[in-house]
Amino acid sequence: MGADTNQLLLRIEGLFKRFGDQVVLDGASLDVQRGSLVSVLGRSGAGKSVLLKCLADVEHPDAGSICFDGKPLSAGDAPARADFRRRCSFLFQSNALFDSLTALENVALPLEQTTDLPDKEIRERSLEALRQLELEAHQERYPSQLSGGMQKRLALARAIVTRPELVLFDEPTAGLDPLRRNAVFAMIAKYQRQFGFTALVVTHDLTEALIASDRVALLDKGRMCFEGTPAEFSASTSSVVGDFRDSAAALGSTIAAMRRGEALQSEDS
Repeated sequence: MGADTNQLLLRIEGLFKRFGDQVVLDGASLDVQRGSLVSVLGRSGAGKSVLLKCLADVEHPDAGSICFDGKPLSAGDAPARADFRRRCSFLFQSNALFDSLTALENVALPLEQTTDLPDKEIRERSLEALRQLELEAHQERYPSQLSGGMQKRLALARAIVTRPELVLFDEPTAGLDPLRRNAVFAMIAKYQRQFGFTALVVTHDLTEALIASDRVALLDKGRMCFEGTPAEFSASTSSVVGDFRDSAAALGSTIAAMRRGEALQSEDS
């Protein structure tokens, strides 16, 4: 992979994971440099979310290694895992906000669960996170009283309130229309640079990822078949990259050919 190990925050090497007879990860490897925004692309069902779940210790890989800040995250190494959880946050696809808690209470929850900070400091840090995400005026509202964009920002405020070094984003734009997809990627890029955390995003939204990311990787059949800059991805001659990257153009060609065929049939009739 050739990355400067002094700049690496996260290294994934040869990760394997199967469920029964289904191989989901088949030797996936990835380097994530400190302070970067990296997007992992891939078709639906390619194993992107399973990769994140292995990082978050929700699933346990069958083989391979994960190193965070130069230290291996072995399944049985409780101190290393605990350190990783303190320094990492996870933003779920569904936002995973608690409907019975106010915006302020949602943001405060990670601090209450993972720190021994006094209540006053928890409140101050939570309000500051809301202020930074432009949500302070809505601190007493419940998630159901907020717009979809506000809910996404609230989920991010909760993710960054612990001041993590790494934030994992699981399909943050799933189910959103193009304008909202753009807004979410803009939000991630803006706050990643503002707060300086490292961001790892799994997504199938190609256009937005190429614009917002420092580096991209393509997961296909359980392996990373590409890892590089957006410009390198756009210029890649790999057939696997091309199939994913140029799918919209291929669809256009198919539809155009169908229409030409229909026109020819009409002329012959």
